[in-house]
Amino acid sequence: MQTESTRLRTPDRRRRRRSAWSSGVLLSVAIALFPLPGTAQVYRWVDENGVIHLSSEKPPAGVKAERIDIKTSSPNKPAGTSSGNRSASGSNQPAPRPVTPEQVAGREQLLGQLKTRECVIALEALERKTGGAEPTSATEIKRLKQTAELNCSQDPVRRHQQEEMAARLRVANSPSCVEARNKLGDMMAPGSNASRDQVRVQQAFVDEHCTSPIR
Repeated sequence: MQTESTRLRTPDRRRRRRSAWSSGVLLSVAIALFPLPGTAQVYRWVDENGVIHLSSEKPPAGVKAERIDIKTSSPNKPAGTSSGNRSASGSNQPAPRPVTPEQVAGREQLLGQLKTRECVIALEALERKTGGAEPTSATEIKRLKQTAELNCSQDPVRRHQQEEMAARLRVANSPSCVEARNKLGDMMAPGSNASRDQVRVQQAFVDEHCTSPIR
């Protein structure tokens, strides 16, 4: 089992390289939250310019997309049985069931969370790259702006919240926070001479200033 200190000492660069798209986890959560018949989908794809799209509608024909199905069966039906109308061809397969209002609400909630995540990542990258913190290009700036425009909220209040999240993400990714997390990892490592109070103070600093607002 991976220890807390090991996780904390994992370089931020490796963390950011991990896929921001935890579809398996999100799918499991969606299924657990909505134990109702029917299916609802969320689609994610990257266009030819590298812009990230998220939608409850199918992408254009020929576009390869990743799909999350919000799909469950009735909790009162035993395994191996089904209810509902049969298909017109007489197949043993049940006809598709309509999507329920609860599933539609769940899909929209999930879609909103995913859009916020992509929005915050794009806004943080834009601030970092346009501020001269790292090399970039006009093409990359355009891609990030388009991703932000597609996924950030049009509501002024919500957009302000997303911009605040982006600012917190930039701080969490900063060298000072990398150092703070590594220091905490060293303090928690076996053989460390750090006292409990020192660890507690360092942990509180990391939790308050160096924790990413998105997962």
